[in-house]
Amino acid sequence: MNLKELLKEEAIQLSLSAETKEECIRKLASVLHETGAVSDKEQYVQKVLEREQMGSTGVGFGVAIPHGKSRGVQSPGLAFARLTAPIDWDALDGQPVKNVFLIAVPEEQAGDAHLKILASLSRKLMHENFRQQLNQAETAEDIFSALES
Repeated sequence: MNLKELLKEEAIQLSLSAETKEECIRKLASVLHETGAVSDKEQYVQKVLEREQMGSTGVGFGVAIPHGKSRGVQSPGLAFARLTAPIDWDALDGQPVKNVFLIAVPEEQAGDAHLKILASLSRKLMHENFRQQLNQAETAEDIFSALES
């Protein structure tokens, strides 16, 4: 799964201000709505929040990967935010989250596309160098470079 193709430059937020995970999810969903990936923002956000209630998407290393499958999603999409201040996400390692990848997948493509995106991101997050690149990125191009490495 080519993450760079799913992530549009305008869906990269390098200084997003949010005090809660719901606020962060809503702000990133708005970005995906603006890029055209999400057609019904509220329906999509509800699916992401329902998924979050099943178990935290805070995967550790200061990273969360909230995701949702919804009829409110037009095409697979990805958004990235580096938060201005870390927030509690009930992460697996107990640490607050600083970097967030939001995944949007149309309901009819739910199984395959969504799992490939999650697997691809998870593989990258295992590498400390990738996480450092996310934390040090100053431009959208820096994020694209990190995803290619």
